[in-house]
Amino acid sequence: MANAVKKYEVIFQTGSQQRSDENFRRVCELVRNGRIGQLQTVECGLPGGTPDFGKTGHLTNTIPVPERFDYNTWLGPAPDAPYCPARTHVNFRWVLDYSGGQVTDWGGHHPDIAQWGMGTELTGPVKIQNAKAEWASHPVWNTATEFYFECLYANGVKLIISNKVKGGVTFHGTKGWAWANRGSHQVFPENLKDTVITPSEINLYKSENHFRNFVDCVISREETIAPAEIGHRSITMSHLGNIAMKLQQDLDWDPKTEKFINNDVANSMLIRKMREPWASIYSDLLV
Repeated sequence: MANAVKKYEVIFQTGSQQRSDENFRRVCELVRNGRIGQLQTVECGLPGGTPDFGKTGHLTNTIPVPERFDYNTWLGPAPDAPYCPARTHVNFRWVLDYSGGQVTDWGGHHPDIAQWGMGTELTGPVKIQNAKAEWASHPVWNTATEFYFECLYANGVKLIISNKVKGGVTFHGTKGWAWANRGSHQVFPENLKDTVITPSEINLYKSENHFRNFVDCVISREETIAPAEIGHRSITMSHLGNIAMKLQQDLDWDPKTEKFINNDVANSMLIRKMREPWASIYSDLLV
């Protein structure tokens, strides 16, 4: 998708709407301009778990496909599977054939802000390490309910993605810290809240409304605040984390080639096996 956007010069907005929240922008500008000193560690706290099993057991029963629902097309290249409500609508998130659990559901949001604050939004980590997870025990759902992994960057900064750390995004530096979540932010030392980012410093892209930004860019032909390549790079860490947690291995990653280094098994997991006709369609696109 990112390559197609670039090739055909279209306007694309990733739904990482947190970039249009002044709290996240403020914290990222403080970090990028050195107000908390040298950045050392970033923590992204995501939700864990899945819906309450006790309230959803009936959703696993195989039933006829609802009228006017093209279930085969909905499955797309994923493996054929009997229809049940536990697979579709909001519940697709908890099935690894279709998604990556809370790791990827929220992984497009807080890790995106982490990359924004780190200034790494067009690259990625060089290593995924210390990955561990607990996996759902359910007839249909099988994504991670508890998770932890570290993304190590070439400059030594460590990004932690887990449901075990404070929700939101926390940047830790040598002189303080800055935290943001939807609708609020905090800093330490507290006098950082009054600091002014001058025009001569790093001023990040300002958007006050994610939908409006997209429409404005369609008209102006300027790049949106969350273009396709940035969205791709942001979600990449979550996919890498899921792979590392599945393999229970530390993995070396090359953000330029977007391949694992000396690990054929991990590289084979970068793309899903597709059923027909999607496998042939994808092969044709690569020609």
